[in-house]
Amino acid sequence: MKIFGWKSAGRGKLRPARSHVKLTRGYGIAALGEWPRTYDEQVRRLYLENTIAQRAVRLVAEGVASAPLMTSDDGALELINATSGGQSLLETIAVQLLLHGNAYVEMLPDAVGAPCELYALRPERVQVETDVDGWPMGFVYGASGAASRIASDRIIHIRTIHPLDDHYGLGCLSAAAGAIAIHNAASKWNKALLDNAARPSGALVYEPGEGTPLSGEQFDRLKSELEASFAGAINAGRPMLLEGGLKWQALSMSPADMDFVALKSAAARDIALGFGVPPMLLGLPGDATYANYREANRALWRQAILPLANKILSAIAEGLAPWFDDLRLSVDLDQVSALSEDRERLWAQVTAADFLSNAEKRTMLGLAPEPQIEAQPPAAPQPVTKAEPARAQEEEQSSDEE
Repeated sequence: MKIFGWKSAGRGKLRPARSHVKLTRGYGIAALGEWPRTYDEQVRRLYLENTIAQRAVRLVAEGVASAPLMTSDDGALELINATSGGQSLLETIAVQLLLHGNAYVEMLPDAVGAPCELYALRPERVQVETDVDGWPMGFVYGASGAASRIASDRIIHIRTIHPLDDHYGLGCLSAAAGAIAIHNAASKWNKALLDNAARPSGALVYEPGEGTPLSGEQFDRLKSELEASFAGAINAGRPMLLEGGLKWQALSMSPADMDFVALKSAAARDIALGFGVPPMLLGLPGDATYANYREANRALWRQAILPLANKILSAIAEGLAPWFDDLRLSVDLDQVSALSEDRERLWAQVTAADFLSNAEKRTMLGLAPEPQIEAQPPAAPQPVTKAEPARAQEEEQSSDEE
């Protein structure tokens, strides 16, 4: 009897587990807070209505789209740079990866089946279709109540790492949802304060001389006069004339209000951290992590833009490989202005290395080798005939006589 045989039986035929954490799953509000959990609501309420999140995503996406590219085939570069359906391909893919974690690029074929256009599909509309063993075998695109199946060889699926999912990536918007919700709530709170005289700057205290409180009509009249004449940003600083029995007591901002302001700044930094953008580039005060704006811009390119651009370009090159032999796509670092100081330092170090040959220096700098110049064989000497010395002597004699 094989007691332990059942553990190893058929291990060579095992497939990855079919795990898929749905992005539209609902969670308990009491456990995770009151902010949207589905992707559609997160985009509408958290991304479209928040300046920090929108600016952070645009900084990274526009940087990826503006990066100068190098390629081994100009035809592939034309496909990438072409505007399809009004969308910029690289910028659209970068935004989808940051927000959703997945990007699906459909390769539209021409008459002979070769890709003639690249179009990025909306990721929330695409579903990975798997076989019984959990391997992806196609994609289903659903829009306007209709679903269409797309073959796997016509889709370039680019995704970020999701530790709990085999087929879908994880976007940054879900991780930053709490900080964005706090920032939005703080903005609404400040808006409400501006609508109500910017802050509770004071209180009217009624001191009755004979112990009689205000009547209902007096209270309503006083409230309406305050709202009409003294509330709101238009009436800020207007002097107030008080009748007998009313006393104005000024109020200062409490420590809790001060913590509230700091909480909004902390939420803004968490949003920038979630999308990989240095807070200094978003104009957040009090951030001294980087010495100056130039270092922050260099960190943005090194830590956010270049890794995302290389991920996108590598996936596109792999998807287009059947139609372009030995296709290579990369960012031309020599043309990136934000990295000019790094390249200048590298060039100086390589130039000062006397132990390296010119060919080795060009290889380290990523330059093409120098063209080999074929050495021309030396010309054969022309034989001197006897008539030539005689002719030379005659010319010398004629010159002497003259």
